[in-house]
Formats: sequence, structure tokens, C-alpha cells
Amino acid sequence: MLTYNSKMRRLILPEYGRNIQNMVDHCLTIEDPEERQRCAEAIIRAMKIIVPCTGDQAEYDRKLWDHLMLMSGFALGVESPYGMPDAAGMDQGPDPMATPRPSNLPYRHYGLLLTELIETAAGMEPGEARDELVGMLANHMKKTMLAYNQDGVEDERVFNDLLHMSHGAIRIEPGTMRLHEYQQAAVPASKRKRKKK
Repeated sequence: MLTYNSKMRRLILPEYGRNIQNMVDHCLTIEDPEERQRCAEAIIRAMKIIVPCTGDQAEYDRKLWDHLMLMSGFALGVESPYGMPDAAGMDQGPDPMATPRPSNLPYRHYGLLLTELIETAAGMEPGEARDELVGMLANHMKKTMLAYNQDGVEDERVFNDLLHMSHGAIRIEPGTMRLHEYQQAAVPASKRKRKKK
């Protein structure tokens, strides 16, 4: 009768596979310290084949020895070239990253980055560079707004939003600039299955 992986115990580090875990479990049963050390080194060589090195070799070797100790439940009595890892330190994840979450974003569908770019454009001196940036921002605003409103977006609405978001610093008269006409891509027709005769 077959034994399915779903019926077996959960792997501590599944990226190495069940066979490596079985090797570690066997290594724990070896009583002779020298034989156990040779077995642990053979397991490390097998782990190197399964998960090859992609960066710093010394850091990679240390990680493999730490993973070996972790898979053994820190009960494997072998001499690691890097010493015994701290069991409490390996269980901790990284500190959470602080991400900016603005609560007062009135035009959330444009996003924070576009809002910051509009503020940058509003602070620029009038000229060709500013006009080019404002044109790109307005076109991007229209494209973003079309993602939420498939019926269409009038250029005047984009210009009005740009005026409010720039606190009146960027004013575009409707007849002076024409934004791109974005078309929704046609959905390809599904292939019909032929009936067998």
C-alpha cells in the first residue's frame, strides 16, 4: 500500500525534500561520534546538490549547517565548522518594515506616487520641461482613471483633478491640450471545440 506525503509528518524545511529529512533522522540514531560526523558531512554534500550555491560560498555553507541543525531539532551532536546556531534566533522573522500609508489621500485611485509627482511638477519653474511632465502626468491620470471607469473619461475631468491635486498650481485649459484616446484591448475570441463525428 502506498504512503502519501499528506499522511506523513510535516517537513521542517521542505525545499530539501523528504529524503534529506530521512537522512537527518538516520544520522540522529548513529551512536558513534565519528560516524555521525561523516554522515552529517555527507548530508551537507547532498544538500549542496539539491540547493546549489548562488551567492557567497562561506555564507551558503553556514546556512546549510544551520539548516541541518534545524532539521535535527538542534539535537544532532556533530561538530559544525560554524558552531551551534542559536535556536531562539532562528525562529524569529525579520522586523516588520515601516511602509507609508497616507490616510489623507483624496484621490486614492491615482496612488501616492502620482500624487508626489504632481507636487514635484507644481514646484517646477514654468517651461518646456514642466509642460512635458504635466502632459505625461495628465495622460497617465486618464489611463489610471479608465481602469476604474470603463465608460470613458473626459479630458476636462482629468484637468480638474490635476488642478485640485496641485492646489491650483497646474491649470490646463481644455482647448490647449488633448490627451490620448485609450481603447480597451479587445478580448480574444475563445476557440470553439470541434465536435467529434
